[in-house]
Amino acid sequence: MSSTTSVTMVPVRLSTVLDLPKPPGMHWRVQATRLVDYEVSVTRNLLSLNNSALAKAVGADGRRRTRCLVVIDSTVHDLYGERLREYFDAWRVEAHWEPVPGDEAAKSLEAAVAVTGAMNRMGILRRTEKVVAIGGGVVLDVAGLAASIYRRGVPYVRVPTTLVGQIDAGIGVKTGVNHGHHKNRLGTYCAPESALIDPEFLRTLPHRHVVNGLAEIIKMALIKDVALFELLESTVADITAEVLARHGSATGEVLFRAISGMLDELEPNLWEDDLERAVDYGHTFSPSLELRADPPLLHGEAVAVDMAICVALARNRGLLSTKDAERAIRLMRDAGLPTSHPVFTADLLDGALGDAIKHRDGLQRVPLTNGIGAAVFVNDLTPDDLAAALEFVAETQGERAPVS
Repeated sequence: MSSTTSVTMVPVRLSTVLDLPKPPGMHWRVQATRLVDYEVSVTRNLLSLNNSALAKAVGADGRRRTRCLVVIDSTVHDLYGERLREYFDAWRVEAHWEPVPGDEAAKSLEAAVAVTGAMNRMGILRRTEKVVAIGGGVVLDVAGLAASIYRRGVPYVRVPTTLVGQIDAGIGVKTGVNHGHHKNRLGTYCAPESALIDPEFLRTLPHRHVVNGLAEIIKMALIKDVALFELLESTVADITAEVLARHGSATGEVLFRAISGMLDELEPNLWEDDLERAVDYGHTFSPSLELRADPPLLHGEAVAVDMAICVALARNRGLLSTKDAERAIRLMRDAGLPTSHPVFTADLLDGALGDAIKHRDGLQRVPLTNGIGAAVFVNDLTPDDLAAALEFVAETQGERAPVS
């Protein structure tokens, strides 16, 4: 004999009046730590069929078919597209191609959204398929921003092909595009899975772009590495695309010191919680100049003009001897970089400093050299200081400072 029990479920209704606790009320704290772990590797002959570095970076082993989206500078595509196709075919990588412009005018939110459209058309898988960004800083920034916002993040790999990309833009975690009249106003922090640096790409780099990258190397020498500064003094006039591509002992040391110095500065402060950043040297006034100069300046060219002002500011404050200030400006000129520009008036400098203050959370935080190879930060620059710096730079080249 068996019995059956019937249970009737009665829905529980919440009262329309919730008796919340009095202030301070309910409180939760959510804490999480996300590991940042990526590799920066210098590898020769990256496109050799026997070099597995790029294949491994996109998850290919040569046996099973793998897919990736290749976002590539249009000029680089013209130069290396055929070799890249041969490489991917050999490693059984189904590459979907998205050539994009690499000039500063193309560094826009619209360009990043267009790259997300390419991801969508490909139907890229969110975790196992990679975006491969190949090109200079503009392409790396645009592709990185797109990768960071598509489905809230897909993995990507950087292959920098310019000197600036290989020692600066391609090895950190920042992405960004220009917006309005502001440089890199929109962006994210999004680390690549890896950055693969092959000096061979520099062989086809126009000389102006070689000089453009030398500005960022000189920056690292001035704020961090006196040995690098002295090495540049003896080699910079002879550094060409061909010399960089050969990666001999002297240029190899230049690249090694520049990359390792940059990563040493970036790693403890990847998210820029500390806004006193020595690597912002040359980047206080240059964003305003870069977007206003006509004809346009390359990034490193604008940074060099900024650095010359900062050298003068340091000299006028007694942080740098006149002799070392002249050495620093001479090194920039020996590299082929500009150290002045007619757009750079005292008024423009003052306006650019005001914009930097907003970016640096209310303080100037301007890095200046404290002797060659070290940096300090100042927060009390005045318009008179800026005008005097312009005068000193003009005097070093027998000119008059631009009139506001």
